[in-house]
Amino acid sequence: MFTREFQCTTVLAILAFGLGAAFAQTPNLGEPIDEVDIAAWDIDILPDGTGLPPGNGTAAQGEPIYAQKCAVCHGVNGEGGISLALAGGEPLTNGIDTSKTIGNFWPYASTIFDYTRRAMPWLQPRTLTDDEVYALTAYLLAMHDIIDEDEVMNAETLAEVQMPNRDGFIPRFPERMP
Repeated sequence: MFTREFQCTTVLAILAFGLGAAFAQTPNLGEPIDEVDIAAWDIDILPDGTGLPPGNGTAAQGEPIYAQKCAVCHGVNGEGGISLALAGGEPLTNGIDTSKTIGNFWPYASTIFDYTRRAMPWLQPRTLTDDEVYALTAYLLAMHDIIDEDEVMNAETLAEVQMPNRDGFIPRFPERMP
């Protein structure tokens, strides 16, 4: 019914319209972000401690912070409540159903700091100061006898903490591990 010339013209018109729309200017939604705005969200901490902020804290300083801001979900001694336990847990060799806690699962102390800083307390994430996060991390590590109660945690000392399960993972990118 349609001539070959008409079909070719139709196909070329559709392609031209489609390509024109694909290469058209964007709708100019949003605004470009500057480096200062990016820096406020660039808070990741690597396993070797790269990215840890200034500040410090001890287990003694962390205990009242834990009681006030963490115990309601994680239990008085970290044994669990409406959220998972942070303390206790059998060795992971007891099977896959073993409760995974700071003392038997987490491979790097810097990960505890990073997660706490980003996500806790549950209903008010990112409201803790860096000193509070160092103190809470120290308290959790001391609770598991990983560090002494009087040790000061800061960017240097936290990166040096050797977690019990540090070698319990096979890293996907071993060149990035400390």
